[in-house]
Amino acid sequence: MSEVNSLRASYETPATPGPLPVYPADRQDHLLDRLAVLYKYRHVAFTIFVLTFAVVMLNTYSNIPMYRAHARVLINDERSTSSGLSENLYYYEDPEPYYQTQYQILSGRQLAAKTVQALDLKQVSDLDGSGAQPTGATALVRSLRHQAGELIHPVRTWFSTPAPAEAPATPRTSQSAVVDAFLSRVSVSPVPSSHLVDVYFESADPAFAARAVDTLASQYVQQNLDFRNQSTQKTLAWLTKEIQNQQARVEADERAMAEYREKQDALSLEDRQNIVVARLNQLNDAVTQARTVLLQKETLYKQVQQALTEGGPDTVTQILKDPYIQNLMSQLADLQREKARLSERYGDKHPAIIKVNASIADAKRQLQQATAKAVAAIKNDYESARSDEQKLEASLDDQKKLATDLNRKNIDYSVLQRNAQSDRQVFESLLARQKEMSVTANSGENNVRLLDHAEVPKAPFAPNPQRSAMFGLLFGLVFGVGTAFGLDYLNDTIKTPEDITRRLGLPFLGLVPAVRGRDGRYPLLSDATPHEFSEAFRALRTSIVLPTTGINNGRGGKPTVLVTSAQPLEGKTTTACNLAMALAVGGARVLIIDADLRRPGMHRTLGLENSRGLAQVLAGEAALRDVIRRTSEPNLLALTAGAPPPNPSELLASDRMKRLLGALAQGPFDWILVDAPPVLAVTDAVILAPLVSGVTFVFGAEMTRRRIAERAVETLMVSRPRAVGGVLNRVDFGRNKYYYSRYYGYKHSSYYSEAPAI
Repeated sequence: MSEVNSLRASYETPATPGPLPVYPADRQDHLLDRLAVLYKYRHVAFTIFVLTFAVVMLNTYSNIPMYRAHARVLINDERSTSSGLSENLYYYEDPEPYYQTQYQILSGRQLAAKTVQALDLKQVSDLDGSGAQPTGATALVRSLRHQAGELIHPVRTWFSTPAPAEAPATPRTSQSAVVDAFLSRVSVSPVPSSHLVDVYFESADPAFAARAVDTLASQYVQQNLDFRNQSTQKTLAWLTKEIQNQQARVEADERAMAEYREKQDALSLEDRQNIVVARLNQLNDAVTQARTVLLQKETLYKQVQQALTEGGPDTVTQILKDPYIQNLMSQLADLQREKARLSERYGDKHPAIIKVNASIADAKRQLQQATAKAVAAIKNDYESARSDEQKLEASLDDQKKLATDLNRKNIDYSVLQRNAQSDRQVFESLLARQKEMSVTANSGENNVRLLDHAEVPKAPFAPNPQRSAMFGLLFGLVFGVGTAFGLDYLNDTIKTPEDITRRLGLPFLGLVPAVRGRDGRYPLLSDATPHEFSEAFRALRTSIVLPTTGINNGRGGKPTVLVTSAQPLEGKTTTACNLAMALAVGGARVLIIDADLRRPGMHRTLGLENSRGLAQVLAGEAALRDVIRRTSEPNLLALTAGAPPPNPSELLASDRMKRLLGALAQGPFDWILVDAPPVLAVTDAVILAPLVSGVTFVFGAEMTRRRIAERAVETLMVSRPRAVGGVLNRVDFGRNKYYYSRYYGYKHSSYYSEAPAI
């Protein structure tokens, strides 16, 4: 092999690559994926399940058997026992609030205190009976439960918070505690679609439970009757006093009405008001009619005045309609025609002409006198109509004043009358209510009664082992499954291929199972390894070699692959060495370069000497042919890192490194693998990424957190590498057997024969 400088004197930086491919996850979550989570955390989930079930069952068998007795009470609406004398006083209201109130009374402290007093209970222990010792099977069961309680007592004590020491209870405090304890054992349950209510009481003594619930129901019935009687007596006393007051008000109202009628002369106010209103309406109609007539006559008079001013009254239509005037005008027209006829024969001095002229003058004089009389008549009619209208207006004003005065008196009188009627109605209502309440008080009816007395229960209702076992199984299952899914949610590491494709957006190249070699180290393919381990690297080699998913140089040279990781200890060096061996075993000539100049480890993995290597070549202290070493695989050669230099980043970023990789890509090797430092540790991998054909990113399964991996990928993408693929390393098939067998066909030694133990 010749020197790098003689092979490639200069090497240009490759062109800026195109956009990187993104591989979204197409697979949807399935129910079997959830089962894979349960399988993974099956031991923790099973432990939680067993502990929960054990605690529930221990608590069940440590409790004392409790008996429940019940009595049935009938509660009717209060109005069902009313006498019905004044049903108009009742209006519709929702009965539900009344029944809810009765349920609260049944479970209230006042009724409980009366029941405790009736039962003569002095302390809380009395609630479990007279204290007689049970015999037979009951005694055996209680003994076993007592022993179970002794066993579980330390557990209860450990989980509970110690209560502060209490002072000795006073008698009042003790009685209050008894009432509280009694109430805690009482329950009220209405029967649906009925007025029946079941009252329950729980006690360790079945006979006492029946006696206690019977006493409670009886006390409730008696208390309800006492309340009704007390309420009725109070209402009667109030009604009697209120009736007296209301009667005095009615008498005062009637006296006030009589005095007002006498003082205001309003003995028959309603009749007089009707007469005044009728007269007012008549005058109003007469005034309206008079105004209409006056308007007509005034219009005619104005026409006559205008005619006298402009020409003559003979142009007024009303005057021309007079028969007498019409006759005179007809005679005058005849005389004028006669004069015209005679004028054709005779002259002005002719007797006939003189006679006709005299007749015409007389006719005109008579017409003028008749017209003057008609004008005078029109004027007289106008003045007469105006006088009538004024008189009617005056009468109407007087009548209005009279109506206003009567209306004022009627308003005051109506106020007094309404007050009297209202007070009388209240008085009559109070009298009716008093009669009804008297009948109710004498009847002694009660809308509540005890329908069914309690019977002594034959068997305890609690604890119920079957129900407790069911709840224990249910709670254990819920807590176990919840814990498994909670742990899976909290585990945010890269653990499946979907995390690489979906979370990081990288192509998935393959996965490597977790296998230990000699001395606890991870094995190499050159050693005796399990079949699934060697097959994993063969599959990884196929993914890299295939043109659709592999690494292409893009410059016509040999492919150069950079192997890196997000952080140390993820197995990148072992992965790089095994991948190189897999390529070499496949017949390719491979060169693997250790570019981790700070913490080199490839020489230890391959068992090589590391005195000189890449650092010395880049520094010009050694020739390339002198530092390339052979390995146990004939087709695999290695270039170790050499002694750590003081400036590793500067050496890797130098032009010498670019020319070296370019020359090697044109050299005799089919593949070149570069083992680079972790991305987040130093920037060496970011510097080398643009110089290679592609990057293989190694992620330790359940080691690298998603945020760290995302940050590492983002940091690497800044340098715009040509291609990037992800490898999931150290996968625990045993822990995640279900998942990988379902989606990736890894059956964990199901296809191959069992590998020898290492």
